[in-house]
Amino acid sequence: MYEGDTIAAISTAPGEAGIGIVRMSGSEAFEITQKIFQSSSGKSFSELRNRGIHHGFIIDPKTHEKMDEVLVSKMKAPHTYTTEDVVEVNCHGGMIAVRRILELLLRNGARLAEPGEFTKRAFLNGRMDLSQAEAVIDLIRAKTDKGMDIALEQLEGSLSHKVQEMRESIIHMLAHIEASIDYPEYDIEEVTYDTLLKDAKQIKEKIEKLLETSDTGKILREGLNTVIIGKPNVGKSSLLNALVKEGRAIVTDVPGTTRDIIEEYINIRGVPLKIIDTAGIRETEDVVEKIGVDKSRELIEKSDLILFLLDVSKELSKEDELLIDLVQNKKAIILFNKIDLDPKVSIEKLKDKFPKKSIIEISALKGEGVERLQNEIVQMVYGGRVSIEKDGLVSNVRHKNLLEKALNSITITIDTIQQGLPLELISVDLKDCWDYLGQVTGDTVSEDIIDQIFSNFCIGK
Repeated sequence: MYEGDTIAAISTAPGEAGIGIVRMSGSEAFEITQKIFQSSSGKSFSELRNRGIHHGFIIDPKTHEKMDEVLVSKMKAPHTYTTEDVVEVNCHGGMIAVRRILELLLRNGARLAEPGEFTKRAFLNGRMDLSQAEAVIDLIRAKTDKGMDIALEQLEGSLSHKVQEMRESIIHMLAHIEASIDYPEYDIEEVTYDTLLKDAKQIKEKIEKLLETSDTGKILREGLNTVIIGKPNVGKSSLLNALVKEGRAIVTDVPGTTRDIIEEYINIRGVPLKIIDTAGIRETEDVVEKIGVDKSRELIEKSDLILFLLDVSKELSKEDELLIDLVQNKKAIILFNKIDLDPKVSIEKLKDKFPKKSIIEISALKGEGVERLQNEIVQMVYGGRVSIEKDGLVSNVRHKNLLEKALNSITITIDTIQQGLPLELISVDLKDCWDYLGQVTGDTVSEDIIDQIFSNFCIGK
C-alpha cells in the first residue's frame, strides 16, 4: 500500500441487485470524480455540498458518453470512514454497470483497493484500533443477532477500553518501579512491592475475567461445531431436518443412505450451530460408504458438541455399543429417538450407561422433544454465566491467544514480586504483559500481522 494514493473498489456483492456501490478513498478522490461526474444541478463536483447525495450521470471524459444515471455521495476528510476524502457512487445493480464505473475510476487515477484496505486505512489513520477493525469483518460474517451484537460491542470499543485500562495500570506500575530504581535514597521500595502486588493481582483478575468469556464468544462468532452421530437408520437426517425445519437431508428406510457429510448452519436462539449429519458408523464393504464412515469418526474427534442418537424401538447393536464407548469422554447430548414407537429396550437401564450426560427423549420424525434439545444446547453454551448485554465477550482467537500470553506474564510478575526479587526483573515480565495487551489493539503489533489480518477482508471494505 502506498500512502497518499487513491483507491477504488466495488463494495456490493456481485450479481443482479437494485443498486451497486463503487467506493473511492484518497487525496485525489474529488479530483477524479470531477472528471467523470455530471451533476443534474449543473454545478461542478467541487461546488457540491459536502456530506450530501447528488444526482447526475457518470460520463466518460474521452468519449463524453453517458455510462449510467447515479447518486454520488461526497464526504470530505477527516470525518469519513477512512479519515480521507471519500466518494461513493450508487449506480444501477448488476455486473456491467459497477464494473464499467470502477474501470473508469481506475483509468482516471485511482488504484484498485487491496482486500480490507478501506478499513486498514481507518486503522492506520487512527480512526479505530485493531480489535475494532477486526470487529468489522465479524459484523459482515455474523450468523446470528447475538453474534452481530458482539461485533457491534467490539466495534464500539468494549474490548479496547478494557485492554487500554490495563495497559495504563501497567504504565503506572512501571513508573513506580522506575522511581524506586532512580531514587533509592527515599527508601520507598517496601511500599513499591506492596503496591505492585496489589495492582498486578487486579490486572490478573481482569484478564482472567475476559478469558472466561472466550469459549462462548468463539462459539457465537464462528458457530458450534455440532455432529449428529448414530448407527444407520437411527434418525440422524430426520433430526437435522427437524432442527433446520426443512427437508435438507434425504430420509429413507434404507441403512447407509447418508454416504456423504451434510452440513447446515442453523440459529438456535442466537447460538449459531454448524451442524453436521454424518454417515452412520458401522462395518461396511461399500467403498463409498466406508469413506463417509471414516470421515464421521474424524469429525467426532474435532467436534465441540455431539448429538448421539439411539433407537429405543430396537435392541442395542454392536454399532450402538461402539458409539456408547466413543462418547463417554466427549461433550455430548444423548437422544433416545423414536419414542413414538414401542420400546424394545429398558430406557431406565439405558440411562444408567450415561451417568454424567444430558439425556433427552425425542421423536425426530414428529418433532417431539426438539424444543427441549434446543434449550439444552443454549444452556450448554451460556451456562447461565455470561450475559452479552452486560459484558463484552472475547470472540477472536488472536485476542484469546494474546490474553493468555499476557496472563502468563502477569502471573510470573506476581511470583517475582512475592519472592522479593529485584525490581529490574519485575519490570521485564510486566513490559511483556503490556506488549501482549498492546498487540490486541494494534499498538505494539508488527506490520506483517496487520497485513495478514486485513488480507482476510473482502475487497471494498
